[in-house]
Amino acid sequence: MRIAVLLKDRCQPKRCSQECIRYCPPVRTGVDAIAMGDSGKPVIAEELCVGCGICVHKCPFEAIKIIGLPQELVGELVHQYGKNSFRLYRLPSPRSGQVIGLLGPNGIGKTTAISILSGQVVPNLGDFDRPGDWTKVLEKYAGTELREYFKGLADGKTRTALKPQYVDKLPAVHKGEVKALLAKVDDSSRLKETAELLGIDNILGREVSKLSGGELQRVAIAATMLKDADVYFFDEPSSYLDIFQRLKVAKVVQDLSMRKQVVVIEHDLAIIDFLADLVHIMYGSEGAYGVMAQPRPVRTAINVYLEGYLREENIRFRDTEIKFEKRPPRSDWQSAALVTFSALSKRFKNFSLHVSAGAIRKGEVVGAVGPNATGKTTFVKVLAGEIAPSSGEVSGEATVSYKPQYIKPEFEGTVRDMLRTSLGNDFDAGFFQAEVAHPLSLKYLMDKDVDTLSGGELQRVAIAECLGRQADIYLIDEPSAYLDSSQRMTTSKTIRRVIEKLGKSAVVVDHDVYMIDLISDSLMVFSGVASAKGQAEGPMDMREGMNRFLKDVDITFRRDQDTSRPRINKKDSRLDREQKGGGEYYYG
Repeated sequence: MRIAVLLKDRCQPKRCSQECIRYCPPVRTGVDAIAMGDSGKPVIAEELCVGCGICVHKCPFEAIKIIGLPQELVGELVHQYGKNSFRLYRLPSPRSGQVIGLLGPNGIGKTTAISILSGQVVPNLGDFDRPGDWTKVLEKYAGTELREYFKGLADGKTRTALKPQYVDKLPAVHKGEVKALLAKVDDSSRLKETAELLGIDNILGREVSKLSGGELQRVAIAATMLKDADVYFFDEPSSYLDIFQRLKVAKVVQDLSMRKQVVVIEHDLAIIDFLADLVHIMYGSEGAYGVMAQPRPVRTAINVYLEGYLREENIRFRDTEIKFEKRPPRSDWQSAALVTFSALSKRFKNFSLHVSAGAIRKGEVVGAVGPNATGKTTFVKVLAGEIAPSSGEVSGEATVSYKPQYIKPEFEGTVRDMLRTSLGNDFDAGFFQAEVAHPLSLKYLMDKDVDTLSGGELQRVAIAECLGRQADIYLIDEPSAYLDSSQRMTTSKTIRRVIEKLGKSAVVVDHDVYMIDLISDSLMVFSGVASAKGQAEGPMDMREGMNRFLKDVDITFRRDQDTSRPRINKKDSRLDREQKGGGEYYYG
């Protein structure tokens, strides 16, 4: 089975010679396999396409994909957005008493799947010229458990609640105090109880517009859980949250699944491992198609995802396997100090940070971990020279490249123009193109306007810009935000490889334990009272740092015997008790 997809955001007919039409063999014999459509962009007749791939290679913007799909997918099409547009194959089935997880790259239909299951979109089964019809859907799924599920949606008997992906848009939709917002959706008088469970009882009187990203995320989760529904959908519930908050949310969602049906999209592999019972891996091609694989137990699913190969379907969806170290890398490695700092303090009106004396060595990647609002970003800004410490000093003649936590697209123009302006001749250098731009997949973003980029695209561009500058130390604040799990692994390896090859140093702040594990040589550990006071110690070696950090969180990790990836132990399990007793919270 062959499908043809036109990526409309890449296609630029006014800037090309319509090579897709000019070089198409059927067109040259008088068959209209490709023709210009009413929109001014080409339309491909899939039934007339011979699959030669010439248009794919001739298109200067790589806007065409001709893809051969397994014959088993015939009849499995769930939804298609239009002619030569994205299509989704297969759906998961929510189940009572279990958390169903969806795991896969961005742009292959996870959000589309839960939009269908939540009743926001009626699947058209590939008949994109007509709106979706429940009668046809019920016929299609006759004899399956999805048929009964869809009948409940069609009859209005199955109630759903969906937490959207982009919680930062919440202030634009809802005005006023948090308590008033939650009261509107509190169908069963559980506002106080839910607020306490999610740790937002102290912000109920705050304006929605004044909330941080983590606070907005927990408010959105609370608003979803307060609705009286049969099925709950959570799209990326861990974004903006620290590991304390992620675990708290995971436990609350698990408790909810005992009474209701729950489906979760999540990119933090440690959290989905802890949270989900069954996981559907999704594979495909970004913007072209997505396929929902059969459910697997969560451990098996994540290991398969890291390996990149679905044995039952004989599908390889990643070129290389992602591997973890059994022990912290380069434990015996020593180098001269690049930056040293005495005991530092920074005092604001309502917050104070105290940092013990330390040093960042040449060629070292320092991970910074700890709860939100305990001073990680403040410390990075002190190192960057953006703010001065109230006491103490930073020593060392080091130039700095800084990627802030919150990225605002202020440049007017394309990504190419922005990077060329920022990096100068380094933009065209072979090192930047091969070691930064290529692994971060910037090729297809270069001609996009910066203000049109999605959150994940903007994040990758900002990381590339930071790594592309000439500097001695790279300060990277929350690089995992908006990235899917594959992009997080790739970004981790890219940052680490660049630092090693250039012999530079980096400080990386993040809440994704897998990312910190892949990227770091040593750790800065932050603790304290959120938004009141923070304390930082380090850098210290990975074992000591992780043991200190996880002791505060009160969780232990073990290593998966097949992939060596970190896995959270169940609280008070035999391994949990043994590791806590031995003081080994992470590398046991």
